[in-house]
Amino acid sequence: IADHGTAILASRENLDIPDAITSDCAPLNHLVRMMMKTGSKVRLLRDPTRGGLATILNEIAQNSGLSIKINESSILVKKEVSAFCGILGIDPLYVANEGKLVAVVPEKDAEALVSIMRTHELGKDASVIGEVLSQENSNVIMKTRIGGERIIPMLTGEQLPRIC
Repeated sequence: IADHGTAILASRENLDIPDAITSDCAPLNHLVRMMMKTGSKVRLLRDPTRGGLATILNEIAQNSGLSIKINESSILVKKEVSAFCGILGIDPLYVANEGKLVAVVPEKDAEALVSIMRTHELGKDASVIGEVLSQENSNVIMKTRIGGERIIPMLTGEQLPRIC
């Protein structure tokens, strides 16, 4: 995640960055069509553009009244993007993406759908990043790499200037 937002920020500020940081902007219609043909019961699709992954997950939690638990180790952030965000004090969870999507599907369909998505160029890094919990408190909770948990709040204000 966070490829597009960091690439745009670096370009706007004329920062010298590694070639590995590039926009992920891509049309997802063919990937989505492939997902829909699998027979998986896709309940929701969202693009984590404005506000990034954290904002989209918080919106889903708030609109459903349920909580979402995600695993930090399942969320792919390129090491160059992570380092760039770390230097600037930006959390990649809140950075814009243009070639990613979030799908909510029944647990029984998740692994099979991800396997199929990985056969498409734009879905090659797809993964199950978490689960919807039956808790009715509308939180997004992240299990950290070191085993702790933290609440991922809704973005307040703007972490980065608006891209589009």
